[in-house]
Amino acid sequence: MSGAANRQAVRGRVQASALLVLVGSMLAGCATSPPRNPNNLCDIFQEKRGWYHTAMRQEAKWHIPASVPMAIMNQESSFRANARTRRTYILWIIPWGHISTAYGYAQAKNEIWHDYQRQTGAGGSRTDYADALNFMNWYITNTRKVDGIPVTDATRQYLAYHEGWTGYRRRTYASKGWLVTVARKVGHRAQQYQQQYDACKDRLKGGWWENFLDWLF
Repeated sequence: MSGAANRQAVRGRVQASALLVLVGSMLAGCATSPPRNPNNLCDIFQEKRGWYHTAMRQEAKWHIPASVPMAIMNQESSFRANARTRRTYILWIIPWGHISTAYGYAQAKNEIWHDYQRQTGAGGSRTDYADALNFMNWYITNTRKVDGIPVTDATRQYLAYHEGWTGYRRRTYASKGWLVTVARKVGHRAQQYQQQYDACKDRLKGGWWENFLDWLF
């Protein structure tokens, strides 16, 4: 093999290795383990690059700041893919299902998840981050249409997310002081997330290769 051919072969192996590293880092960002620092949106998106690219695509699609569904997701599941409600027991010993059918990142119940699938034609899984985030953005969009809550008002959006659209209109949350407190917490976190993101959004954009791979996959 000539020197030029050898150099070309070496260059090809280096490029292939670099591609594998980039793909591996993006796939690692899609892993189901919760982010190490869930209180900082910059850290979340820096650690989980797949989440970042997914959130940006959906932000452009739904015109909802990623800080809002991310704050609700933090509250609902602590970013755990297989999160469920507490188990119920017969005679305090025999496991017998869960308190509700809420499941996954978004803690979507069976009925509303199936409504979402019928209306959007989407398949997916509640344990998939992209699918769960898309569901949440769909729900937030409908909350604005049905209950008139701005998509940026994370506090009231959370009340409607928890109580349902009809429950919100009936003000079922008014007798649940603990829920109102939690909703304010979600609203505050969404504001923090947005401030954090505004300060790091340029740094999060990534390089040409990463964005190419995101487009490719």
